[in-house]
Amino acid sequence: MTVYFIGAGPGAPDLITIRGRDLIARCPVCLYAGSLVPQGVIDFAPEGALIKDTAPMNLDEIIADMVEAHKDGKDVARVHSGDPCLYGSVAEQMRRLDQQGIDYEVVPGVSAYAAASAVIQKELTLPEVSQSIILTRTAMKSSAMPNREDLDTFGKSGATLAIHLSVRNLKHVQETLIPHYGEDCPAVIAYRVTWPDELIIRCTLKDLREKAREAKITRTALILVGHVLAEEKDFIDSKLYDPDFVHVLRLGKDKKKAAAVELEANVPGGLD
Repeated sequence: MTVYFIGAGPGAPDLITIRGRDLIARCPVCLYAGSLVPQGVIDFAPEGALIKDTAPMNLDEIIADMVEAHKDGKDVARVHSGDPCLYGSVAEQMRRLDQQGIDYEVVPGVSAYAAASAVIQKELTLPEVSQSIILTRTAMKSSAMPNREDLDTFGKSGATLAIHLSVRNLKHVQETLIPHYGEDCPAVIAYRVTWPDELIIRCTLKDLREKAREAKITRTALILVGHVLAEEKDFIDSKLYDPDFVHVLRLGKDKKKAAAVELEANVPGGLD
């Protein structure tokens, strides 16, 4: 018996991995985070499966269901939104399963920041603009942020920021980041990205909070901040496909010529 922690992706049912879909389809028990996982993902569960929405349940109740399934020899699909490695509260579940001696595996999923990047058609790492993405959140009612993981520290880097769980803390986001990025730095509010009611708001740090209030967004939104989001295309090409950039899979002009000469010398009758 195994508990499978499955990342369901950001919302659209067809963005779950094939592995995740197939595991849900064969597990006789499915425990899913109902507030964030769409019904279309749960519809993959087999007929007759025990299906439970864990949104109203506490940790002890969730683990109790896993223990019961273990006693019955039934695999469990534990379905989380996005990718289990980010803000999924998966670690404490795995710790409890370790204590119970219950096997588990983790199946990755598409995270909201990746889905948002795809929807707005922006690469989040551009040469000489930003080569780093910082995934973070701000502290409100949830657990406190560790020392040196404050938004001000991250803002000093100038990296692209993907700020989770913070749409109700935008005043703090603005006041902290404007000194580092400037008022006109592009930002995106990605509300329920890839869901039917998805809303994408392009704005700047200056009007970030105003735009969120106008749209009445108070939850389930990701905030992207960074100069990579600018509409203008004034950035250099990467070296990856530069014709003068030589790597192990692409030879330089001189080496190509030498390779052709060597090939011709070793082919009977030449290359004619």
